Amino acid sequence: MQIPTIDDILAAQKRISPYLRPTPMHSYPGINEIVGTEVYVKHENSQPIGAFKVRGGINLVALLSNEEKEKGVIGASTGNHGQSIAYAARIFGVKSTIVMPEKSNPGKVASIKSLGAEIVFHGSIFDEAQAHCEELVEKHGYRYIHSGDEPDLIAGVATETLEMLQENPGIDTVIVPVGGGSGAAGTCIAAKSANPKIEVIAVQSQAAPAAHDSWREGRLVERPNRTSVEGLSTGMAFELPQRILREHLNDFILVSEQEIMRAVVWMIQHAHTLAEGAGAAPLAAAYKIRKRLKDKKVGLICSGGNMSLDKLRKALDFAMSHPNL
Repeated sequence: MQIPTIDDILAAQKRISPYLRPTPMHSYPGINEIVGTEVYVKHENSQPIGAFKVRGGINLVALLSNEEKEKGVIGASTGNHGQSIAYAARIFGVKSTIVMPEKSNPGKVASIKSLGAEIVFHGSIFDEAQAHCEELVEKHGYRYIHSGDEPDLIAGVATETLEMLQENPGIDTVIVPVGGGSGAAGTCIAAKSANPKIEVIAVQSQAAPAAHDSWREGRLVERPNRTSVEGLSTGMAFELPQRILREHLNDFILVSEQEIMRAVVWMIQHAHTLAEGAGAAPLAAAYKIRKRLKDKKVGLICSGGNMSLDKLRKALDFAMSHPNL
């Protein structure tokens, strides 16, 4: 697996442009006040599937061989990666199968079904779904689209950061959420190619710290996966994203589930937007390290907005029980 280059990212931007418009980026006075500096939110929650991963899905499926397209594609997902595969497969007329944990976000399940993918439910967490997905690949010969170890997927999702810096080259710090790490890896390549001095900071939940711990230890490790945040939910780190993060990432922050919930509420209150937990995690991290961000221009990747009604209800209950947020 070769690490994508800035040329790969620029090519991906041209490749996906007929299907996806650039997403908006805004600075909000309320968010600036919370963090204590100038903050810009990149709204990947405005993508047609409500998440950044669609960029990678379209870029990767567009590059598949005719033989791979004929066999069909498969992936394991808690939701957003699956939607990305299904969306791209529909564009290019490819059969898709998505393996999901049994109690997945109902909204994401409904979206994947509506995009024409076959859904196979297996296991209680992502890691169990992924193991079953790999079994189906062996049995049926599908083209397996891994959620992290795919150079073309990383090049595609990196276009979110490329867009951010094309619109505002003055941004000097980018904070990006991590599940498997494709988004953070793409951010590192795009940001450091644009300006090696840009600081890239990753954020993950304390309840599922596999990528964080792997980066800290310099080797792939597995950790308990207890987070309720689907986009950050994995118990293992992935090889290719970790190679990129070890080379380029400046820092990696862990935040609690409560800190993520508070950031979800802040995004509703001050950015007038619905961010799922992973999409709000960069704001949680920015607040946690706000003293060191003073006088910085900070870009936050709001990676998605696919929050279930149940989790939205919990966020509103949290807001009501914490009136002084």
